[in-house]
Amino acid sequence: MLTADAGFAFGNDQSTALGASTIIIDAAQIAADQQNVDRLISGEVTTQLADNGDIIFIPGNGAAPAVEIGSDIGLDEDDEVVSASSLTELVHKQNVANTLSAEERCLAGAVYFESKGESLAGQLAVARVVIARSKSGRFPSTLCGVVYQKSQFSFVRGGGMPPIPQANTHWHNAVAISKIALNDSWKSPVEGALFFHARHVSPGWRLTRIGSIDNHIFYR
Repeated sequence: MLTADAGFAFGNDQSTALGASTIIIDAAQIAADQQNVDRLISGEVTTQLADNGDIIFIPGNGAAPAVEIGSDIGLDEDDEVVSASSLTELVHKQNVANTLSAEERCLAGAVYFESKGESLAGQLAVARVVIARSKSGRFPSTLCGVVYQKSQFSFVRGGGMPPIPQANTHWHNAVAISKIALNDSWKSPVEGALFFHARHVSPGWRLTRIGSIDNHIFYR
């Protein structure tokens, strides 16, 4: 069994952030979810939404989904445009040794604390929510502003993040996913989402549910 921190992202109309808690995630289920996500990205399967908004994996036609490589959104001078046939491959090709800008560090921190125990697709979905908020006009216009906005992310305490052990795989994946999200190199299965919460809570939001990945349910 694995443990993972569960956080919540609240909209502007939410006045109180729930505290972080610890949930138990079945390791076999995480492995199965990752396998499904890899098959989705490779084109072996496609998805549809169930009536409740959950993502369902269904057999595909073998055609790989379009991947947008080379957008200049968030592209740093030291970043190289790379192509890949799967999100896993794209993550492995990212240079995570570069010094991060403040904005990149804020985004990677949010990915780390919100989804470090989840699939790469789940981590990408979280990153894309933060980016979408910064561009929506409804939230602060910077990534750090979005992450540190009061009462939005439960891992933010006293205006800062807890220390992150940067030599571990979870952090390296978070950095790689953040670069991919900033460069618009791979689309999230719940692209356009502005809000999410952990599965084990029911905040009663009157929002349009897009779908769910791993431990989070996404809305716009």
